[in-house]
Amino acid sequence: MKEKILQTNIKVCSYEEFSAEDKQLVDAAREINSKSYAPYSRFNVGAAALLADGTVVTGNNQENAAYPSGICAERTTLFWANAQYPDKAVVALAIAARNEHGELPVPIPPCGACRQVMLETEKRFNVPMRIILFGAKESYLLEDGVKALLPLSFDSAFLE
Repeated sequence: MKEKILQTNIKVCSYEEFSAEDKQLVDAAREINSKSYAPYSRFNVGAAALLADGTVVTGNNQENAAYPSGICAERTTLFWANAQYPDKAVVALAIAARNEHGELPVPIPPCGACRQVMLETEKRFNVPMRIILFGAKESYLLEDGVKALLPLSFDSAFLE
């Protein structure tokens, strides 16, 4: 039996350490999370996507009393970006969350369904997506693309 070691490189940083471009993207995610529709969980998530041409697209989570009918902020954002700007790669995605007590001190990771959509978006354009997970006390920066979040991923290569 062989052992395969998978490694994910995550930069742990504070908001102040972000570049001006990353701060703008994080701020957009922070602003839009306060506008999410989350009356049941009171867990508000916002996402902001930076497109290759500099356009910023935002989205947030939308809940439903029948929980499976809701949608996460990441998918709302990426589906909107892909629908409205089908020829523009998503080069970065920032995610920020808050609850009834305010912004979370540590970042939240995307759920499995969102990771899969992020992977498909990245593969669609063949451009790695920088991922910024914001937390009020510490944030994570993943510069190696979605594979850092989904190392054993299912993609179109398996369908060929």
